[in-house]
Amino acid sequence: MIDFRSDTVTLPTAEMTEAMYNAPLGDDVFGDDPTINRLEAKAAEMFGKQSALFCASGTMTNQIAINVHTSPGDEVICDKLSHIYYYEGGGIARNSGASVMLLDGDHGRFTAEMVKNAINPDDIHRPVSRLVSAENTCNKGGGVIWDSEELERIAVVCKKNGLSFHLDGARLFNALVETGETTESVGNMFDTVSICLSKGLGCPVGSLLIGDAQFIKQARRVRKVFGGGMRQAGMLAAAGIYALDHHVERLKEDHEKGAEIAETLTSCAWVKRVMPSKTNIVVAELGDDFSQQEILEKLRNMGVYAMGFGPGKIRFVTHLNITTEMIQTTKKFLATLI
Repeated sequence: MIDFRSDTVTLPTAEMTEAMYNAPLGDDVFGDDPTINRLEAKAAEMFGKQSALFCASGTMTNQIAINVHTSPGDEVICDKLSHIYYYEGGGIARNSGASVMLLDGDHGRFTAEMVKNAINPDDIHRPVSRLVSAENTCNKGGGVIWDSEELERIAVVCKKNGLSFHLDGARLFNALVETGETTESVGNMFDTVSICLSKGLGCPVGSLLIGDAQFIKQARRVRKVFGGGMRQAGMLAAAGIYALDHHVERLKEDHEKGAEIAETLTSCAWVKRVMPSKTNIVVAELGDDFSQQEILEKLRNMGVYAMGFGPGKIRFVTHLNITTEMIQTTKKFLATLI
């Protein structure tokens, strides 16, 4: 089985497993798990923030951030392809009682001018614009990378208008290894940052919400209400520490493998076009005469697992468990599929 369904299917490496096994443990709800405390301090320092909170998933860190940033009846501004809107089960409304102003951006990216125009006037008929959220890289947009200068302009608009600015950075490190930008520069732009450890970084579980001390104190309370308090979770945190130390730069290998898959798909007769991306997500739009279900079934019969990604689209995601040999095998299968 060659599994391109997602980078969430990764398994811990032997070295990561050893780090997990040897992790000192405590009770995180009591605040005395030393490995979780070390991970949270490490992440906060990386982004130039005061504090961080370890959670089970990126959905949880995003939803906690939204809950703390907003009050019921407020509005969140984001792209229509944003994970917080598209893939989190209506959590903005269900968990926080907030509404959403959707922007029609470029593969999940929008501009400062679009944000400025989306901010509601001071009118009792309209919700209060309270939070702007960006996703870098944007999953539904095919893993595209944001222009940091545009993000800085958006940050200025937010500050001028009293809005908070949140980053869904589930695959942020995929962007940073390509642009060469630093985690500190990201922390300077955003009020809060969510990073995921269980995607390209290869951990079995976990995400981090990063912000100032008072915000994370409130976020910890919300995590408890959401049922997210953990006990001896230091083994999971140890995997996160190992990943941040050893698995960031290797993301470039995933991007190179993704580029090989994209190049092969471009020459396939059953592919109309491949969405632009420089990271580990490759999305192929199928020709009008080809069935998504049929293509996926043919691939599965060859031992290659991809994922439907909306009508007429198939997604391939490279990750640390995809070897060079797997890429070569997959390229041969793709070229001879039809």
